[in-house]
Amino acid sequence: MDTPSRLMLFVDVVEHGSFAKAADLRNVDRSVVSKQISKLESDLGVRLLNRSTRSLSPTSVGLEMLKQGKTLRELMKQTSVLAENFHDEPRGLLRITSTTSFGRQYVHSAIAAFQRQYPDVEVELRLEDRRVDLIGEGYDLGIRIGTPQDSNLIARRLAKIGLVIVASPEFLERNGVPKRMEELAELPAITYAGANRSGSQIHYYNSEREEQTVQMRSVFRTNEGETMIAAAKAGQGYAVVGRFMLGTEVACGTLVPILTDVQLTDYIGDVYIMYPHRDLPVRTRLFIETLQNMIGDPPVWERDIADCDCPHEIVARRKLSCD
Repeated sequence: MDTPSRLMLFVDVVEHGSFAKAADLRNVDRSVVSKQISKLESDLGVRLLNRSTRSLSPTSVGLEMLKQGKTLRELMKQTSVLAENFHDEPRGLLRITSTTSFGRQYVHSAIAAFQRQYPDVEVELRLEDRRVDLIGEGYDLGIRIGTPQDSNLIARRLAKIGLVIVASPEFLERNGVPKRMEELAELPAITYAGANRSGSQIHYYNSEREEQTVQMRSVFRTNEGETMIAAAKAGQGYAVVGRFMLGTEVACGTLVPILTDVQLTDYIGDVYIMYPHRDLPVRTRLFIETLQNMIGDPPVWERDIADCDCPHEIVARRKLSCD
Protein backbone atom coordinates (compact mmCIF):
# COMPACT_ATOMS: atom_id res chain seq x y z
CA MET A 1 0.00 0.00 0.00
CA ASP A 2 1.43 3.40 -0.99
CA THR A 3 1.20 6.67 0.94
CA PRO A 4 -1.92 8.03 -0.86
CA SER A 5 -3.75 4.75 -0.18
CA ARG A 6 -2.72 4.84 3.49
CA LEU A 7 -3.89 8.45 3.71
CA MET A 8 -7.35 7.49 2.45
CA LEU A 9 -7.37 4.57 4.91
CA PHE A 10 -6.58 7.11 7.65
CA VAL A 11 -9.71 9.05 6.58
CA ASP A 12 -11.79 5.88 6.99
CA VAL A 13 -10.40 5.30 10.49
CA VAL A 14 -11.17 8.84 11.64
CA GLU A 15 -14.62 8.98 10.05
CA HIS A 16 -15.66 5.64 11.56
CA GLY A 17 -13.93 6.13 14.89
CA SER A 18 -11.96 2.89 15.12
CA PHE A 19 -9.58 0.54 13.37
CA ALA A 20 -12.14 -2.26 13.64
CA LYS A 21 -14.89 -0.37 11.80
CA ALA A 22 -12.48 0.75 9.07
CA ALA A 23 -11.36 -2.87 8.73
CA ASP A 24 -14.97 -4.06 8.39
CA LEU A 25 -15.58 -1.42 5.74
CA ARG A 26 -12.63 -2.66 3.69
CA ASN A 27 -13.09 -6.34 4.54
CA VAL A 28 -9.59 -6.73 6.01
CA ASP A 29 -8.24 -7.69 9.41
CA ARG A 30 -7.99 -5.00 12.08
CA SER A 31 -4.26 -5.61 12.44
CA VAL A 32 -3.77 -4.71 8.77
CA VAL A 33 -5.37 -1.31 9.31
CA SER A 34 -3.35 -0.64 12.46
CA LYS A 35 -0.10 -1.62 10.72
CA GLN A 36 -0.79 0.61 7.70
CA ILE A 37 -1.63 3.64 9.85
CA SER A 38 1.56 3.14 11.85
CA LYS A 39 3.49 2.94 8.57
CA LEU A 40 1.86 6.19 7.41
CA GLU A 41 2.90 7.94 10.63
CA SER A 42 6.43 6.61 10.23
CA ASP A 43 6.70 7.74 6.60
CA LEU A 44 5.37 11.23 7.41
CA GLY A 45 7.36 11.51 10.65
CA VAL A 46 4.34 12.73 12.65
CA ARG A 47 1.78 11.25 15.02
CA LEU A 48 -1.67 11.37 13.44
CA LEU A 49 -3.81 9.72 16.13
CA ASN A 50 -4.22 9.94 19.88
CA ARG A 51 -4.86 6.36 20.96
CA SER A 52 -6.40 5.06 24.17
CA THR A 53 -7.90 1.74 25.19
CA ARG A 54 -11.42 3.04 24.51
CA SER A 55 -11.12 5.60 21.73
CA LEU A 56 -8.92 7.37 19.24
CA SER A 57 -8.92 10.90 17.88
CA PRO A 58 -6.83 12.84 15.37
CA THR A 59 -3.98 15.03 16.59
CA SER A 60 -3.71 18.61 15.34
CA VAL A 61 -1.47 17.35 12.53
CA GLY A 62 -3.93 14.52 11.96
CA LEU A 63 -6.75 17.00 11.41
CA GLU A 64 -4.74 18.70 8.66
CA MET A 65 -3.92 15.35 7.09
CA LEU A 66 -7.60 14.43 7.29
CA LYS A 67 -8.42 17.41 5.05
CA GLN A 68 -5.76 16.33 2.58
CA GLY A 69 -7.06 12.77 2.61
CA LYS A 70 -10.62 13.86 1.90
CA THR A 71 -9.42 16.03 -0.97
CA LEU A 72 -7.43 13.10 -2.37
CA ARG A 73 -10.43 10.76 -2.05
CA GLU A 74 -12.63 13.22 -3.93
CA LEU A 75 -9.99 13.68 -6.64
CA MET A 76 -9.68 9.91 -7.09
CA LYS A 77 -13.45 9.53 -7.38
CA GLN A 78 -13.65 12.30 -9.98
CA THR A 79 -10.79 10.70 -11.90
CA SER A 80 -12.60 7.36 -11.96
CA VAL A 81 -15.80 9.03 -13.17
CA LEU A 82 -13.93 10.85 -15.93
CA ALA A 83 -12.21 7.67 -17.11
CA GLU A 84 -15.36 5.56 -17.02
CA ASN A 85 -17.31 8.03 -19.11
CA PHE A 86 -14.94 7.34 -22.01
CA HIS A 87 -15.79 3.62 -22.08
CA ASP A 88 -18.33 2.38 -24.59
CA GLU A 89 -19.96 0.14 -21.96
CA PRO A 90 -20.25 0.81 -18.20
CA ARG A 91 -17.97 -1.22 -15.96
CA GLY A 92 -16.61 -1.25 -12.42
CA LEU A 93 -18.23 -1.66 -9.01
CA LEU A 94 -21.56 -0.07 -8.06
CA ARG A 95 -22.18 0.02 -4.30
CA ILE A 96 -25.79 0.51 -3.19
CA THR A 97 -27.43 0.67 0.22
CA SER A 98 -31.20 0.41 0.64
CA THR A 99 -33.88 0.05 3.27
CA THR A 100 -34.54 -3.65 3.76
CA SER A 101 -38.09 -4.25 2.51
CA PHE A 102 -37.89 -1.91 -0.45
CA GLY A 103 -34.48 -3.29 -1.38
CA ARG A 104 -35.65 -6.89 -1.37
CA GLN A 105 -38.70 -6.21 -3.51
CA TYR A 106 -37.56 -3.56 -5.98
CA VAL A 107 -33.87 -2.65 -5.82
CA HIS A 108 -32.73 -6.25 -6.22
CA SER A 109 -35.05 -6.75 -9.20
CA ALA A 110 -33.67 -3.59 -10.80
CA ILE A 111 -30.11 -4.84 -10.23
CA ALA A 112 -30.91 -8.15 -11.92
CA ALA A 113 -32.33 -6.35 -14.97
CA PHE A 114 -29.41 -3.91 -15.00
CA GLN A 115 -26.75 -6.64 -14.93
CA ARG A 116 -28.42 -8.54 -17.73
CA GLN A 117 -27.95 -5.45 -19.88
CA TYR A 118 -24.55 -4.40 -18.49
CA PRO A 119 -22.71 -7.57 -17.43
CA ASP A 120 -19.37 -5.80 -16.88
CA VAL A 121 -20.72 -3.93 -13.85
CA GLU A 122 -20.33 -5.56 -10.44
CA VAL A 123 -22.94 -4.60 -7.84
CA GLU A 124 -22.79 -4.72 -4.06
CA LEU A 125 -26.14 -4.27 -2.29
CA ARG A 126 -26.39 -3.72 1.46
CA LEU A 127 -29.87 -3.95 3.00
CA GLU A 128 -30.16 -2.17 6.33
CA ASP A 129 -32.55 0.26 7.98
CA ARG A 130 -29.98 2.28 9.92
CA ARG A 131 -28.90 5.71 8.74
CA VAL A 132 -25.91 5.10 6.47
CA ASP A 133 -23.10 7.59 5.80
CA LEU A 134 -22.98 7.29 2.00
CA ILE A 135 -19.82 9.35 1.59
CA GLY A 136 -17.91 8.01 4.56
CA GLU A 137 -18.77 4.38 3.83
CA GLY A 138 -18.11 4.68 0.11
CA TYR A 139 -21.55 4.04 -1.37
CA ASP A 140 -22.53 5.27 -4.81
CA LEU A 141 -26.28 5.26 -4.14
CA GLY A 142 -28.65 5.11 -1.22
CA ILE A 143 -32.36 4.23 -1.41
CA ARG A 144 -34.23 5.67 1.56
CA ILE A 145 -37.84 6.23 2.65
CA GLY A 146 -38.66 9.50 4.39
CA THR A 147 -37.44 13.08 4.28
CA PRO A 148 -33.68 13.26 3.52
CA GLN A 149 -31.66 14.40 6.53
CA ASP A 150 -28.22 14.90 4.98
CA SER A 151 -27.90 18.20 3.14
CA ASN A 152 -24.55 17.08 1.67
CA LEU A 153 -26.32 14.54 -0.57
CA ILE A 154 -28.30 14.93 -3.76
CA ALA A 155 -31.82 13.53 -3.28
CA ARG A 156 -34.09 12.56 -6.17
CA ARG A 157 -37.68 11.65 -5.34
CA LEU A 158 -38.68 8.30 -6.78
CA ALA A 159 -42.27 7.80 -5.57
CA LYS A 160 -44.73 8.42 -2.76
CA ILE A 161 -45.72 5.50 -0.56
CA GLY A 162 -49.19 5.50 0.91
CA LEU A 163 -50.97 2.97 3.10
CA VAL A 164 -53.60 0.39 2.25
CA ILE A 165 -55.84 -1.86 4.36
CA VAL A 166 -55.65 -5.53 3.38
CA ALA A 167 -57.00 -8.88 4.54
CA SER A 168 -57.00 -12.44 3.23
CA PRO A 169 -60.06 -13.88 1.44
CA GLU A 170 -60.43 -16.45 4.23
CA PHE A 171 -60.45 -13.70 6.86
CA LEU A 172 -63.16 -11.81 4.96
CA GLU A 173 -65.25 -14.95 4.46
CA ARG A 174 -65.04 -15.63 8.18
CA ASN A 175 -65.65 -12.07 9.40
CA GLY A 176 -67.47 -10.42 6.51
CA VAL A 177 -66.29 -7.51 4.38
CA PRO A 178 -66.48 -4.26 6.38
CA LYS A 179 -68.37 -1.46 4.64
CA ARG A 180 -67.49 1.29 7.10
CA MET A 181 -64.48 2.14 9.24
CA GLU A 182 -66.56 1.63 12.37
CA GLU A 183 -67.11 -1.99 11.34
CA LEU A 184 -63.38 -2.40 10.72
CA ALA A 185 -62.64 -1.34 14.29
CA GLU A 186 -64.49 -4.42 15.59
CA LEU A 187 -62.30 -6.86 13.65
CA PRO A 188 -58.98 -8.36 14.82
CA ALA A 189 -55.96 -6.43 13.53
CA ILE A 190 -52.27 -6.95 12.90
CA THR A 191 -50.30 -3.85 13.94
CA TYR A 192 -46.77 -2.52 13.81
CA ALA A 193 -44.81 -2.11 17.05
CA GLY A 194 -41.24 -0.90 16.64
CA ALA A 195 -38.65 0.72 18.88
CA ASN A 196 -39.34 4.24 17.60
CA ARG A 197 -42.98 4.09 16.57
CA SER A 198 -46.06 1.93 16.75
CA GLY A 199 -49.35 1.94 14.91
CA SER A 200 -52.61 1.01 16.61
CA GLN A 201 -54.82 3.71 15.07
CA ILE A 202 -56.04 4.50 11.56
CA HIS A 203 -56.45 8.14 10.60
CA TYR A 204 -58.72 8.98 7.70
CA TYR A 205 -61.02 11.60 6.18
CA ASN A 206 -64.80 11.15 6.33
CA SER A 207 -67.15 12.24 3.55
CA GLU A 208 -67.08 15.82 4.91
CA ARG A 209 -63.27 15.87 4.72
CA GLU A 210 -63.02 15.84 8.48
CA GLU A 211 -60.12 13.88 9.96
CA GLN A 212 -61.24 10.84 11.95
CA THR A 213 -59.48 8.17 13.99
CA VAL A 214 -60.29 4.50 14.46
CA GLN A 215 -58.69 2.46 17.23
CA MET A 216 -57.53 -0.94 15.96
CA ARG A 217 -58.26 -4.12 17.94
CA SER A 218 -54.73 -5.45 17.81
CA VAL A 219 -54.35 -9.21 18.28
CA PHE A 220 -50.84 -9.53 16.84
CA ARG A 221 -47.98 -7.00 16.85
CA THR A 222 -44.60 -7.14 15.16
CA ASN A 223 -41.75 -4.79 14.27
CA GLU A 224 -41.26 -6.25 10.78
CA GLY A 225 -43.35 -5.40 7.72
CA GLU A 226 -42.92 -8.71 5.93
CA THR A 227 -44.15 -10.53 9.03
CA MET A 228 -47.26 -8.32 9.00
CA ILE A 229 -47.90 -9.37 5.40
CA ALA A 230 -47.41 -13.06 6.28
CA ALA A 231 -49.76 -12.78 9.26
CA ALA A 232 -52.43 -11.10 7.13
CA LYS A 233 -52.12 -13.83 4.49
CA ALA A 234 -52.53 -16.41 7.24
CA GLY A 235 -55.83 -14.80 8.23
CA GLN A 236 -54.78 -13.62 11.70
CA GLY A 237 -56.32 -10.22 11.09
CA TYR A 238 -56.45 -7.30 8.72
CA ALA A 239 -53.38 -5.07 8.40
CA VAL A 240 -52.51 -1.52 7.34
CA VAL A 241 -49.31 -1.74 5.32
CA GLY A 242 -47.23 0.30 2.92
CA ARG A 243 -48.57 -0.09 -0.59
CA PHE A 244 -45.12 -0.93 -1.96
CA MET A 245 -44.94 -3.99 0.31
CA LEU A 246 -47.60 -5.75 -1.74
CA GLY A 247 -45.81 -7.68 -4.45
CA THR A 248 -47.97 -10.34 -6.12
CA GLU A 249 -50.37 -10.66 -3.19
CA VAL A 250 -53.14 -8.52 -4.69
CA ALA A 251 -52.76 -9.81 -8.26
CA CYS A 252 -52.75 -13.39 -6.99
CA GLY A 253 -55.62 -12.83 -4.59
CA THR A 254 -53.81 -13.85 -1.40
CA LEU A 255 -54.60 -10.40 0.01
CA VAL A 256 -57.59 -8.19 -0.79
CA PRO A 257 -57.55 -4.38 -0.42
CA ILE A 258 -60.61 -3.27 1.54
CA LEU A 259 -62.30 0.08 2.12
CA THR A 260 -60.33 1.48 -0.80
CA ASP A 261 -62.80 4.36 -1.14
CA VAL A 262 -61.64 5.70 2.26
CA GLN A 263 -58.79 8.21 2.08
CA LEU A 264 -56.21 7.48 4.76
CA THR A 265 -54.43 10.59 6.03
CA ASP A 266 -51.21 8.83 6.98
CA TYR A 267 -48.54 7.70 4.57
CA ILE A 268 -45.12 6.16 5.06
CA GLY A 269 -43.19 8.77 3.11
CA ASP A 270 -41.45 9.36 -0.19
CA VAL A 271 -38.81 7.04 -1.62
CA TYR A 272 -35.61 8.89 -2.50
CA ILE A 273 -32.54 7.95 -4.49
CA MET A 274 -29.59 9.65 -2.82
CA TYR A 275 -26.04 10.12 -4.08
CA PRO A 276 -23.01 12.22 -3.15
CA HIS A 277 -22.38 14.17 -6.38
CA ARG A 278 -24.21 15.44 -9.45
CA ASP A 279 -21.40 14.30 -11.75
CA LEU A 280 -22.28 10.61 -11.72
CA PRO A 281 -20.43 7.75 -13.42
CA VAL A 282 -22.22 6.19 -16.39
CA ARG A 283 -22.97 2.99 -14.48
CA THR A 284 -24.68 4.95 -11.70
CA ARG A 285 -26.80 7.03 -14.05
CA LEU A 286 -27.87 3.96 -16.01
CA PHE A 287 -28.85 2.09 -12.87
CA ILE A 288 -30.96 5.03 -11.66
CA GLU A 289 -32.75 5.00 -15.02
CA THR A 290 -33.31 1.23 -14.70
CA LEU A 291 -34.80 1.57 -11.22
CA GLN A 292 -37.01 4.50 -12.23
CA ASN A 293 -38.33 2.64 -15.26
CA MET A 294 -39.05 -0.46 -13.17
CA ILE A 295 -40.98 1.52 -10.54
CA GLY A 296 -42.86 3.56 -13.14
CA ASP A 297 -45.19 6.53 -12.76
CA PRO A 298 -47.62 5.87 -11.20
CA PRO A 299 -45.62 3.32 -9.18
CA VAL A 300 -46.03 -0.33 -10.12
CA TRP A 301 -47.44 -1.19 -6.67
CA GLU A 302 -50.42 1.09 -7.27
CA ARG A 303 -51.67 -0.69 -10.39
CA ASP A 304 -53.15 -3.87 -8.91
CA ILE A 305 -54.67 -1.92 -6.03
CA ALA A 306 -56.31 0.54 -8.43
CA ASP A 307 -57.69 -2.33 -10.54
CA CYS A 308 -59.13 -4.20 -7.55
CA ASP A 309 -62.66 -3.13 -6.70
CA CYS A 310 -63.12 -6.35 -4.69
CA PRO A 311 -66.96 -6.59 -4.61
CA HIS A 312 -68.23 -8.77 -1.82
CA GLU A 313 -69.57 -11.51 -4.05
CA ILE A 314 -66.18 -12.32 -5.61
CA VAL A 315 -64.08 -12.41 -2.45
CA ALA A 316 -64.66 -16.12 -1.99
CA ARG A 317 -63.79 -16.79 -5.62
CA ARG A 318 -60.52 -14.88 -5.81
CA LYS A 319 -57.55 -16.96 -6.95
CA LEU A 320 -55.43 -17.89 -3.97
CA SER A 321 -52.08 -18.43 -5.72
CA CYS A 322 -50.25 -17.57 -8.90
CA ASP A 323 -48.77 -20.19 -11.19
